[in-house]
Amino acid sequence: MALPYTHHYDLSFSALNLKKFGSSHLQPICCLRCNSSVSSSPFTEKHSLQRYQRDQWVYNNDNQQRPSLSCDDEAASCSVPADSDSIRLNDITLQLPELRKLLQVLKHKRESCGGEVPKSGLGDVFLVGTGPGDPDLLTLKAVKVIQKADILLYDRLVSNAVLDLVGPDARLLYVGKTAGYHSRTQEEIHELLLSFAEAGATVVRLKGGDPLVFGRGGEEMDFFQQQGIQVKVIPDC
Repeated sequence: MALPYTHHYDLSFSALNLKKFGSSHLQPICCLRCNSSVSSSPFTEKHSLQRYQRDQWVYNNDNQQRPSLSCDDEAASCSVPADSDSIRLNDITLQLPELRKLLQVLKHKRESCGGEVPKSGLGDVFLVGTGPGDPDLLTLKAVKVIQKADILLYDRLVSNAVLDLVGPDARLLYVGKTAGYHSRTQEEIHELLLSFAEAGATVVRLKGGDPLVFGRGGEEMDFFQQQGIQVKVIPDC
């Protein structure tokens, strides 16, 4: 059983445990190296051009230099640190301002909805399985939830074809993991989900395959139960 969490993810550096690294190690990177060799993958690879184009909204902070999306693997101008932890932390640093801004927008949307706001004041949270990646194999309920979501946190093995179903006003945020590189720790994913739910958003956690098989869906359900929040699970079949 997962240990109880005692703090909320307030989209601050302290919540991400970044203080221990020191501010000198958190300079935003000026360029993100995209690997064009994985462009044909049906899934979202960690540094693919598709990922950064899909999630470009979260790098749009006007007060910092926006990352350029270069597909040249030999580009000398790219200053991405060599170790994966520095890459992860720099990526989070770039995303924080827009994530905070989105939370404020969602809170304002909830407050302006009048009687449509749930009594609990919380948004709906869904764990959705996307099966093998063919959108034609999704359940009708999964398609409806994906299309009405405010924000979707998606894994690496969610196919590009499934992500094309997302509504035009929704926001996508990559939280995928692969060997040697976790874009978010599991605790950070928990707290992100909670923050958006508390803002009144319809939050979807998209997973490849079944949401409770081989993934961390059980841990995410346990976390929300500890917070008194009911999570709706939509299997892949």
